[in-house]
Amino acid sequence: MRGYGSLQEDYLFHKGDWFATQEGWKKKLVESIETMNGDELLNTSTSDLAKYYVSEYELIIPKIYADEIVVDQRETQIDISQDRNRYIRDRSGPYYIAGTSVDVDLPFSGNKVAFDIQPSTRNFNNPRAYVGNDVLKFSVTGTDLTSEQVKQEVDRRIASINEHLGWLSNDARGYNSGLEALATQTIERRKEKLLKDKSLVAGLGFKMKARPGAAETFAARSVRRNIRPATPKPSASRAPYKPEPTLTNDDYEHILRVLENMVQVMEQSPGAFREIDEESLRTHFLVQLNGHFSGDATGETFNYEGKTDILIKADGRNIFVGECKFWTGEKGYLETLDQVLSYLSWRDTKAAILMFSRNKDFTSVLEKIANSTPNHPNFKKQVKQRSESSWTHLFGHKDDANREIFVTIQAYNVPERIEPRIRTLGRK
Repeated sequence: MRGYGSLQEDYLFHKGDWFATQEGWKKKLVESIETMNGDELLNTSTSDLAKYYVSEYELIIPKIYADEIVVDQRETQIDISQDRNRYIRDRSGPYYIAGTSVDVDLPFSGNKVAFDIQPSTRNFNNPRAYVGNDVLKFSVTGTDLTSEQVKQEVDRRIASINEHLGWLSNDARGYNSGLEALATQTIERRKEKLLKDKSLVAGLGFKMKARPGAAETFAARSVRRNIRPATPKPSASRAPYKPEPTLTNDDYEHILRVLENMVQVMEQSPGAFREIDEESLRTHFLVQLNGHFSGDATGETFNYEGKTDILIKADGRNIFVGECKFWTGEKGYLETLDQVLSYLSWRDTKAAILMFSRNKDFTSVLEKIANSTPNHPNFKKQVKQRSESSWTHLFGHKDDANREIFVTIQAYNVPERIEPRIRTLGRK
């Protein structure tokens, strides 16, 4: 018969103060990032690495399963030497009598370390149990136990455990929600320092000590509106990090505003754009972009695989890719995403899709775009919703999931096209 005599029941939720515990975990998270190999850090996706640290340090509050309790009964010896309700001639030492113990197995899922933490709310009446990997064990003992007594004690202990877990859940909610931001900020701050250190050494003017396999740094040339080199989202590797020219977030936002302003012109002059097709749309956008950037903005230019509508280059390297499409349905939209991702080479990190709709029910089009985008196999997360009809998403490169690509979708409702009438000529 199973017995818990060798298992030590202890008070739950009392070993570590919540505030001190969470601050300790945050400190360890930051230290882990700060001590990571520099090249490996630069060659690792920021968002993927942040998610990893979230999974390492988040507190998953246990859930207990009272409906799956397993019990067992055994005979045990009970010391009644301190029981004042019983007459004992000599109380100088233990005095045992035969009793009964009901052993309880209470399954749970989640992080077992939570049972050690003292919540910020407490009632100084902590429950007791032995904590296994996925089960809590405790015993109800007595000399004249009844089923009702055992049931009441089990229910009381379960209620107390759930009460403490509820308090701890309230504490952990804010901690868990802030982990990704903490990890991301720490990663980005260290990446920025590492890149500054590389730039510092490169700018000294002295011959540098060569390292086996090390790559030279590279900066894109200046353009009319300064396109500054920024860190791309690299794959995970300890190989020497090689910076590539790409758009900064400010330049990306500027390009998107140029495109948005051009569409506003279309919306304000619907008659002029009623008969416009995709090729004509592209021409209008290219004229505007060339007025802002001295890089090459071209149409129908090959870029890695296939053709794209809008392409901006710096020193012959693609730094922005855009596509103009008319809405033909959800299937066509997802195919457009495939098309844009196939255009992007491994060094391209920013793109935009301008989706024009002539549907009368534009609200339905927006709902389909919002709901279908996360279904794309390369989708990682929504970065932000820019407006009711525009979103910026993060995608993984089709050949390397750790190479991250920002894709902004801008949807616009344009005037419905009027089909030309066919006139039949007849004899007078």
